[in-house]
Amino acid sequence: MIVVHYTAMATTEAALERLCDAQAEVSAHYLICGHGRVWQLVEEGARAWHAGAGQWGDVTDVNSRSIGIELANTGAHPFSEPQMAALEGVMAGIMARWDIAPARVIAHSDMAPARKDDPGPRFDWRRLARQGLSIWPELGAGGEATPAQFARDAGRFGYIRAEGVSDADILRAFRLRFRPHVTGPLEPEDCAMMADLAARFAVDRTAPSA
Repeated sequence: MIVVHYTAMATTEAALERLCDAQAEVSAHYLICGHGRVWQLVEEGARAWHAGAGQWGDVTDVNSRSIGIELANTGAHPFSEPQMAALEGVMAGIMARWDIAPARVIAHSDMAPARKDDPGPRFDWRRLARQGLSIWPELGAGGEATPAQFARDAGRFGYIRAEGVSDADILRAFRLRFRPHVTGPLEPEDCAMMADLAARFAVDRTAPSA
């Protein structure tokens, strides 16, 4: 998989220092600054400490199954054009080298919905999807618009209601990525979009966890 993050730090330099500090026990394969400069900090075939506790589908050790990309951003401002262009180039290369499908590109908030927000509501997932680097749901006729059906479809897509993760956490994570300006109770549009994701991009539940 590829997991996209933001650094949530004031400067790129501060993020770079932290990612290179062994005492911090955090690392990522790539860091991309707002001007589009790319640092490779960990070899792609090596395990980096970027994902932490969480799960996507049956994968519970996400660090061992993913490449982490950190974007220098506080979470409060837009991602620049040079940064997005650099990210797209990095992702295209990784996906080709490791045969990663667009559906296996996720947000940090997808796999840790109770504790993470990144890359946040300002990140343009639809832009990536248009280039075949991620996915985007379609609004069809939809199915049963109920919390129970939304939860079932969310599980088929990859969101897991593990210990400490509530249905509200999953709805929030889904909206951060696919409906970033929507708040409030579950809506029929949420259900229709999740049903489409589950139908077209059901997670591989036979994959090993590590």
